[in-house]
Amino acid sequence: MYPDPVSEHRKRLKRIEHPNHVRFLTFSCYRRLPLFDNDSIKDAFVEHVGACRARTNFLLHAWVIMPEHVHMMIWPDLPEFPVPKVTWTLRRGFARTVIGRWRELGAPILDRLRSPDGRIRFWQPGGGYDRNIIGGDELDEKVGYIHENPVRRGLVSRPTDWAWSSARRYSGDREGQLHIDPAVGRPG
Repeated sequence: MYPDPVSEHRKRLKRIEHPNHVRFLTFSCYRRLPLFDNDSIKDAFVEHVGACRARTNFLLHAWVIMPEHVHMMIWPDLPEFPVPKVTWTLRRGFARTVIGRWRELGAPILDRLRSPDGRIRFWQPGGGYDRNIIGGDELDEKVGYIHENPVRRGLVSRPTDWAWSSARRYSGDREGQLHIDPAVGRPG
């Protein structure tokens, strides 16, 4: 068997922790299964993001929860909370909670979440996709990409129709689920 060149390339990529960069993150559910199909699970993840944000002090610029993946734009609080620490906090705690509940319920999905090493996984292994965003044009493009995700997938006709996204906040609706920080710099 030959190594997968894409996987090998990803393993060699280095994350660059730069205090003046916003980070565009994507992390996927195990085997790209639609583990966020349930609205209660999406709502629970929104609450979890809020709690993690308070613990790790990242600024949140944009986000969306899709059925099988999550996109976020954050500004980490460096050096104390680099992106790997933030994503570990976001992913691990939530996975434990959901998988624990599914175990209590004897949920059939657990069989599909068993990895070859026997572990039950909620998230795809690895750090996910991580890109440093340097300038305003790229920031605007990525925010648009995040908000248009549910529209491109045919889940809604307008970005503001998707409840699990920052699109409503960007449109001026202050009743959105998570507060959005302006992408102009970290305070103090």
